[in-house]
Amino acid sequence: MSILWEKSEAWRWIVRRTRDSKPFFFAFATVCGVVPGVIGYFVMQTTNARNPELEARLRQNARPDSLMMGKVNRERLAEYLGELQRKEDTNDRYVAALRGETLTRKPYVRIQPIPKQNNTEADMEQKLDNNRKK
Repeated sequence: MSILWEKSEAWRWIVRRTRDSKPFFFAFATVCGVVPGVIGYFVMQTTNARNPELEARLRQNARPDSLMMGKVNRERLAEYLGELQRKEDTNDRYVAALRGETLTRKPYVRIQPIPKQNNTEADMEQKLDNNRKK
């Protein structure tokens, strides 16, 4: 791939010009950075479908599990934003997530560990796996 720009006279000219001329360097950097960003922005704006009828139809045909997850996410977000509004300390959420724990809705019992599997359940699963292998 490097052969493409090592042997190309146009590439060597661009390198010489950017090395020798500061205005050319800034113009070339603008063409390489800003112009694709502007083009991308306008492409995204023209392809964005903000059609209220389409959104309503998609929401109407949504699966029950999607609706339930949306409701749960809204409740969790409302709870978190309420804690931020009340200026409560939310670092315990971060600490709990690092430990693999989840938080409850009771403020006095904020952190609860993820329940471990019972030994009997784990033994049964292991026996089933062994039977399947045989």
